[in-house]
Amino acid sequence: MPDSDSDTTTLFRPVCPEELALIAQSGYQAFPPRLPGQPIFYPVLDEQYARQIAREWNVRDTGAGFVTRFRARSAFLARYPVQIVGATIHRELWIPAEDLPDLNRHIIGRIEVIAEFHRA
Repeated sequence: MPDSDSDTTTLFRPVCPEELALIAQSGYQAFPPRLPGQPIFYPVLDEQYARQIAREWNVRDTGAGFVTRFRARSAFLARYPVQIVGATIHRELWIPAEDLPDLNRHIIGRIEVIAEFHRA
């Protein structure tokens, strides 16, 4: 999971247009709080998996999907075991919604948008 510098881990997060707008409002520094009924924030460890979610789920549900990439301190992330939810690329971290502010404090640099998908 850690990057080559082992102090940080690169993660990916597929988002809908509304979530991306809130990330932009933060200056691309933080993810917004989870909505009621969303007890888990789940960044993924594989870009291909993030693209799959954005393309297949976000586009279907909202008309557009975006893939974000960010780095967070590996020591903080170590408290969350990797969850495999399908094939070997389907790896995610399950971070309780109440821990999201802590995650945001452990993000290094900015949250980047690296891919976008739109309904045809």
